[in-house]
Amino acid sequence: MSGVKQLPDNVIPFSGKAVPKFGFKRVKRRLSARMEAEGQLNLFDPQESHPVGFGRSAGLQVARLPTGNTPFAEALLLEEQGDERAADMYWKAITLGDSVADAYCNLGVIAYGRGETGLALNCFTNSLEADPRHFEAHYDLANVYLETGDLRLARLHYELAAEVRPDDASLYFNLGLVHAMNEDYKAAIVALSNYKELSSEVEDTRADSLLDTLKRSIRYPG
Repeated sequence: MSGVKQLPDNVIPFSGKAVPKFGFKRVKRRLSARMEAEGQLNLFDPQESHPVGFGRSAGLQVARLPTGNTPFAEALLLEEQGDERAADMYWKAITLGDSVADAYCNLGVIAYGRGETGLALNCFTNSLEADPRHFEAHYDLANVYLETGDLRLARLHYELAAEVRPDDASLYFNLGLVHAMNEDYKAAIVALSNYKELSSEVEDTRADSLLDTLKRSIRYPG
């Protein structure tokens, strides 16, 4: 007798790797600007925060910068121009306590793009140590775990990201993939339906096709 498990006739095998997901998110504005844009009162001066993780320095006194761009703002400009010095400027921002969580997050995206998965994980984790509700860090960490096959942690961080920013469409698409790969097809349908409701795309063939496949997999009505 063969030891191969046979799928029921009504289940269509699903391979999440065959479906492209939404990629990583960079922080494009300083923490104070993001907080104000999201209607949060900024009670903290980011120049007085202390770095965490790599380059931690107890009792660091941060020197106020003269007029002009801060290291984090300079790093953003360099990264937008494709300048490899952006990473060094993000490290400088961290050392000076300037937008630490944001800088670590963007460093994580750079590190992952270079194939340095371990460093990327450390950067995203340090970002969350500095700001436990950092949306991009949760989202990007979930992406790394999805890529490396740790579906439990991928689901956890997508769900934490959704608590911070419940109106972000792309995270629901990726969360739907995680649920589908876990064979939790009903949860996948809910997540992908949320994506469709929030997405600005009038027609998204990826989501429509995946939803159709999942509904047929469990003979979901409608």
